Amino acid sequence: MDNALQQFKNLVGIKFQLYNSLFTALPFHRIEKTGVLLSLFLIHCEEGYRKQQSPVDIINSFLTQYTGYQKEQEQIDLLFRFIQYSERQVVLFDALEDAAFKQVRDINGPGTLKQLAGSIIQSQKEEELADKLKHFCVRLVLTAHPTQFYPGSVLGIINDLGKALTAGDSAMVNLYLQQLGKTPFLQKQKPTPYDEAVSLIWYMENVFYQASGKILAELKSQFPHAVDENNSVFRLGFWPGGDRDGNPFVNAATTLKVADALRGSIMKCYYFDVRRLKRRLTFKGVEQPIAALETKLYNNLFIPGHQTDISSKELLQTLRDIRETLITQHNGLFLYMVDSLISKVQLFGLYFASLDIRQDSTVLTATVEAAAQTGALPANYTSLSDTEKINALLHAKPVADITVLKDALHKDTLETIAAIKNIQQYNGEAGCQRFIISHTTSALNVMEVYGLFLMGGYTAENLDIDIVPLFETVEDLQQAAETMRALYHLQPYREHLRRRNNTQTIMVGFSDGTKDGGYLMANWSIYKAKDELTRISRECDIDVVFFDGRGGPPARGGGKTHKFYASMGSNVANNEIQLTIQGQTISSNFGTVDSAQFNMEQLLNAGITNALFSPSKATLNEEEAALLQQLAEDSFVSYTALKNHPCFLEYLGHASPLRFYAETNIGSRPAKRNPGAKLSLNDLRAIPFVGAWSQLKQNVTGYYGVGAALKKMEEAGKWKEVKTLYQHSMFFKTLMDNCEMAMKKSFFPLTAFLSRHPKYGELWNMIYEEYELTKKYVLKLSGESDLMGDYPVDQLSIQMRERIVLPLVTIQQYGITKVRELEEKLITSPQKDSYEKLVMRCSFGIINAGRNSA
Repeated sequence: MDNALQQFKNLVGIKFQLYNSLFTALPFHRIEKTGVLLSLFLIHCEEGYRKQQSPVDIINSFLTQYTGYQKEQEQIDLLFRFIQYSERQVVLFDALEDAAFKQVRDINGPGTLKQLAGSIIQSQKEEELADKLKHFCVRLVLTAHPTQFYPGSVLGIINDLGKALTAGDSAMVNLYLQQLGKTPFLQKQKPTPYDEAVSLIWYMENVFYQASGKILAELKSQFPHAVDENNSVFRLGFWPGGDRDGNPFVNAATTLKVADALRGSIMKCYYFDVRRLKRRLTFKGVEQPIAALETKLYNNLFIPGHQTDISSKELLQTLRDIRETLITQHNGLFLYMVDSLISKVQLFGLYFASLDIRQDSTVLTATVEAAAQTGALPANYTSLSDTEKINALLHAKPVADITVLKDALHKDTLETIAAIKNIQQYNGEAGCQRFIISHTTSALNVMEVYGLFLMGGYTAENLDIDIVPLFETVEDLQQAAETMRALYHLQPYREHLRRRNNTQTIMVGFSDGTKDGGYLMANWSIYKAKDELTRISRECDIDVVFFDGRGGPPARGGGKTHKFYASMGSNVANNEIQLTIQGQTISSNFGTVDSAQFNMEQLLNAGITNALFSPSKATLNEEEAALLQQLAEDSFVSYTALKNHPCFLEYLGHASPLRFYAETNIGSRPAKRNPGAKLSLNDLRAIPFVGAWSQLKQNVTGYYGVGAALKKMEEAGKWKEVKTLYQHSMFFKTLMDNCEMAMKKSFFPLTAFLSRHPKYGELWNMIYEEYELTKKYVLKLSGESDLMGDYPVDQLSIQMRERIVLPLVTIQQYGITKVRELEEKLITSPQKDSYEKLVMRCSFGIINAGRNSA
């Protein structure tokens, strides 16, 4: 670790100072001293907070001391230029970290494929590995949830800049920095769901396609008989264009368009690989079939009407025939290239990523009730009991004419069911085969989707769709086991599962759980739900697969994700690892082939290690579970007291940039589920909720209640047991590690001026006291003197990133205060719009700088 830290200091820390000095010398809007003034402003901020000054005091004193600007607009213009420099400094830092990845991370060490291979060979577990790989896979589901502000043009520059930095090409680095200086970061219009899909497809073509193929080829090379031909070790899922939960801009036409783009994208990848093969395979017996394959792929890509002209089965058979010819007639020359392409076709088929459909249960219920009026269900359907409704749904008739449905959302739901059938015809069954139900509260919610498919023309026998309930709130998670028990004992649904390989996928969501119950309770509720769902599924002889809805920061299930999977133990089903990858998590953990391969290997290793070696630190015993239950309950009481404070949401709206989220144009979804209604915690999406706390530098959702719970344990004389739990439970240790990460990114001097506020002072002090209490106890647990002390590279990365954004959080708070003052005094000012834009623009760099939260 000392070596990694030194490498980080050399390759990231020192290089950042060198290139940053070059960067800050670049002119912006013909004012060349902006970069110099920004350096002075950073120091001024640090000194100001040490003196307990407010952001307004700090900026006012800086403007007086270092500039001659008297006009308000001139002062605002300077702050905008500071923002432009700072957000580009974040890009430079991102690119440097990407370039240094292989030197800083131990790419052959713990958690990697090489380490796993060594352990398996040493313990002679090759047969057990082969058995595990018959079913096990890692499924990464890319979502467009808006937690990153880089437009596509900037992502491209980061990629190129990283390559130039790796090559040590200072001239190109200089050119890219100049390009960066002139490239807008602001998206003038909200992206459409299709725009979001295209943005993520870039990662699939340039990163996941390469990294997945390399891992599978390496695994086959090391254990040629272990990889099952019928099971992909990696799979990709996709939400943009399929996720319509709260997004009015996604419809059936969008879904079809995105599915077509996914098919076109993977065909393009195959086409270029085949062209490369054609340059090498110039021998008798292989030259002609490879040329014919190239022509067929070309026709499918570029000539209309050829979309069904090829199948993945045909593609694989052609490549296998070529492989056989190479072995028997040409000494296996360039065999590795053919094997690599075969692996990719096995992984991605003609669909690239499986497009998931997601909708909220309330919308689905309303659609069923509307469809009942068409004769598809009994006319008195709405007055029936839940049991009677389920029976009616099992006998639902096709809706002959969906145009009779008055609501566009209800029509779209049935049109989407028709679209799924269309996608499966062109892209293959795996191209779209899951329907996810947000906010599942009962077995009826699942059977409503079953009934909707019958209304859409499916029969029970050909219903080739996995219906996936999503449990999110603490209450829903606690009731999840009983919901699934009811479904398992429903014979027609049990028959459906039998036709779906006797497998039930269940999704659990971290984001709303944390918002609802706080950090510890959400995580413990999910663990407990998985434990109980596994037990009930095993009792009913059902293979359960868990799909985790994880976000970037620890408060939304991020952090040291692979360690969570390694810590699940034998009580939790682990046939597959499935999780959402979203926002800055995509660019930070999977932004380059190297980082993607490393992090995918970590997940692969975690799942296999947990099954083959069942580490003693993984499975919780009864005493440990009881201790965690008590911690979660005490934490929940503390968090609920904060959440129920009459000024809680009002405080967040007052102090943070929450109200400006909808104006950032980074995602196609509205910031809340019911845009026209008054703001409520239930309607507020977890992303703006967690993001607002993050930009406020208070990160409440990542630690609040932890300190209170640990203190209660100590007072009850149970500290020794808690310490033992920390040392022996990987699950609890990982929880505390991620809690430390959230706290490391907090900075209370920024908002200390609110501690004296007549209305919000009480809340600010509650939060600060809990932060200090939690910090005291987590350090007591870890034995370290500073947060994240046992992760020195990550710790230094966060410290450097937080320093880069200090000017941004200061300017943002200054802008929020200015807007608030004008509104409170009912002053009409031409500058109000500028102050609002200051707040919004600062969000870009602040959120982007948090990429290592994932």
